[in-house]
Amino acid sequence: MNDIDLVKDYLQTLQNHICASLEHLDGQAVFAKDRWERDAGGGGESRVLTGGAVFEQAGVGFSHVFGSEMPSSATKHRPDLAGKKFQAVGVSVVLHPNNPYVPTTHANFRFFTAGSSNPVWWFGGGFDLTPYYPFREDIVHWHEVAKASCDPFGKDLYAHYKNWCDEYFYLKHRNETRGVGGLFFDDLNEMGFERSFEFLQSVADNFLAAYIPIVTRRKDHPFGDRQREFQLYRRGRYVEFNLIYDRGTLFGLQSGGRTESILMSLPPQVRWQYGWQPEPGSPEQELYRDYLQPHDWLAGGE
Repeated sequence: MNDIDLVKDYLQTLQNHICASLEHLDGQAVFAKDRWERDAGGGGESRVLTGGAVFEQAGVGFSHVFGSEMPSSATKHRPDLAGKKFQAVGVSVVLHPNNPYVPTTHANFRFFTAGSSNPVWWFGGGFDLTPYYPFREDIVHWHEVAKASCDPFGKDLYAHYKNWCDEYFYLKHRNETRGVGGLFFDDLNEMGFERSFEFLQSVADNFLAAYIPIVTRRKDHPFGDRQREFQLYRRGRYVEFNLIYDRGTLFGLQSGGRTESILMSLPPQVRWQYGWQPEPGSPEQELYRDYLQPHDWLAGGE
């Protein structure tokens, strides 16, 4: 078994575990499974849960694709890999809850190899949180779990990958973060394959430990039309990021991936409103004022 087969087996097991855990948490809906093949090589399985008690839509996709030439989105920062054969395997998770007091979340875990003789390889991934009506204790918990997943591999890794997440999930045209961050890493190979793979597994295995307690605390929080309308408005930011900046979306489209599977990350309902501004002193203004710029959440956010 070669390196990519080891990663592939782990990621398929991860997809199964995440889906089973989310079905249990939702208690009502189950994932529909949709296997697909890519004309240029490879395929995957998209799983989508809709109309649940907790989740309006949840997508957990697995893909293993390969081809004769790296897409431009993957070589923008690595021009030496342009024109090389590649393989990519990954799992992507996007969860859009019903209740506006439960944050949206995204996670991705992936492995690339490029070239045929003496191939270059690397891991990437992470997870991030997008609340609409945030609770500081939830965000501190999220980052405590993120830090715990990194600490066995180096005491500086959490700060490094947390900052990278803040920088990556930033909507430059809005001058705000997409949410409250988490972890983002890419081009990871300096630890060697075995240790780098262990790091990926540590982050991936802690994703649900970071998210499920937040859902459990907030899923039954009362809400009305105002909160729902704000949730739909803020989901627009999620759409803007995915369609303008997200590397995974660009890679999937440029590599000839399956459009339905690539865009299943988008929320089922969303709205835009021209020139909207939060009311002074409102909970909505609190989100803008206190949560949509990078903070050191584990130091009180100051």
